Amino acid sequence: MEPTAPSGPTDTGTSDTSGVSEVPGGPAAHEGVGALVARQGVDGRRLRIALAALGDGRWWTLADLVRRTATSRRTIEALLREVDGELERSGDRFRLPAHWAGQEVSALAPADPVAHLLSDRAELVARMDGLIAKAPRGRHTLDHVAATGDTVVRRALLLDARFWLDGARLLCVGDHDLTSLATAMLHPGVEVTVVDVDERILAYIAGQADRLGLAVRTRWADLRLGLPASARGWADLAITDPPYTPEGVGLFVARCAEGLRDREQGRIMLAYGASERTPALALKVQQALSQLNLVNEAIYPDFNRYLGAEAIGSAADLYVLRPTTRTWPAAAARTDSSGTAIYTQGPQSVESTADSAASAPDLAAGFEDGFVPEVLVGEWPRDVLPKAPRARLATWLAKPYASAPARVAISVPAGLEAALPRLLLATRAGEVRVTLATAPGNLPADLLAPVYDLTVKGSSVRAVRTAPHQDDAARILRRVLDNAHGKLANTWREALIKVRGELTKKQARAVIAAVAPWADDVTVLELPAHRLLELRAAVQSSLSAPAGAGAPD
Repeated sequence: MEPTAPSGPTDTGTSDTSGVSEVPGGPAAHEGVGALVARQGVDGRRLRIALAALGDGRWWTLADLVRRTATSRRTIEALLREVDGELERSGDRFRLPAHWAGQEVSALAPADPVAHLLSDRAELVARMDGLIAKAPRGRHTLDHVAATGDTVVRRALLLDARFWLDGARLLCVGDHDLTSLATAMLHPGVEVTVVDVDERILAYIAGQADRLGLAVRTRWADLRLGLPASARGWADLAITDPPYTPEGVGLFVARCAEGLRDREQGRIMLAYGASERTPALALKVQQALSQLNLVNEAIYPDFNRYLGAEAIGSAADLYVLRPTTRTWPAAAARTDSSGTAIYTQGPQSVESTADSAASAPDLAAGFEDGFVPEVLVGEWPRDVLPKAPRARLATWLAKPYASAPARVAISVPAGLEAALPRLLLATRAGEVRVTLATAPGNLPADLLAPVYDLTVKGSSVRAVRTAPHQDDAARILRRVLDNAHGKLANTWREALIKVRGELTKKQARAVIAAVAPWADDVTVLELPAHRLLELRAAVQSSLSAPAGAGAPD
């Protein structure tokens, strides 16, 4: 275990837990508080911090006190009930009178390995607070809870203090917290890739990175279906703040391992927290990590703080994990067995009691007009076209199908609807029927219009491949989208050379880099939606962009 920084000054009050006089700064006669603190045993430090904070003269909201003390909302509420008669109140804020004043809160705070570095980064913390405030609101079905600006800056400081970042690559497996931007601003020498399923987050991070001139690239992925091709074996370091379930932590950390190129010295940083009341939940998560054959080099308690998640004290520990040679086969087994239920809430929560049959696709809906597919993609009952070839959703996205079937049927379970446009782009058939668990809301018609005409009937989507348009930009765009598994820049380069004629390969690459610097080393299937929408205009620009002085290859 990596040693942490020395802790601050210790509590100099009496250590006798048998009497009420041990309540820090509080009236000796307050038996309820003394008994509550005594019942916490050695973990009573949390309540001592809370009491010291309440008596230091500042006004507190419940959320602020939970986050400051990294103590669950239930425990803080129990403390507040004991002192309710003495609380001074102002709206939703409260404090204890001066005669409760005890020791400085900072003297009771847990050790922080980078606290001594933070004072020089006030401007960066303020910038991150502003970026987090303007970011898209979190989705509870994805277990989104925003971290504080202070937290993401301290993550970046710890990475910088613990590792050599010049020339290093950092993979952010999910980044609603914007750790990518904080790290790139603190240390411009690091390359960063963000992988996320939330298109809004990817667009926001990409926009801010472009505005600030940061080396941050964004990739779309539903981690239950795989890591983007350009992120596999790419990173030296990976960081994740996943859904706080054993299933979610196990999957996200396994994907982190898949993303490492440095299998000897690479590291994974994990944010995970549980209430002090539920150690059994933390045990299940640590067992999931153990199954991945990872070494725990360090665990920094309560390192991460959040604007929410009060059930776990608005805090989470930070793990430093080192893979072993046995990690990668274990990670492959873990991702191969992953289900769709990985979250703590919503229809894809591991605790969901919804009838699975009610949320399953109506697989007969797409075949009502006599449509007979040549290939079935996704989970289908054995008695549905038993002789037809089948493919898993993850396999369909990972590599092109060996043949070119004319008709394909795809079954998409609840929770994986965001993969619909990529599943269609990965299909080269003339007609595709996609069966969803429920009727689709907003179809991605704008993304798919260059390739498909879409119609909807109930929970079934019919996609018919259109004839390519004849103008140069449309033909290049169609060729790129038809080769969705291939490198976008390579397909674009060859198509551009064919249309413009005079360009060398080097010149065509330079033109593409000038009009779409985000197109390098990416496939269509991992390109975020906002970049897919920008692709048509970028292709149009490449037709007239100056060739420059690139020499022949």
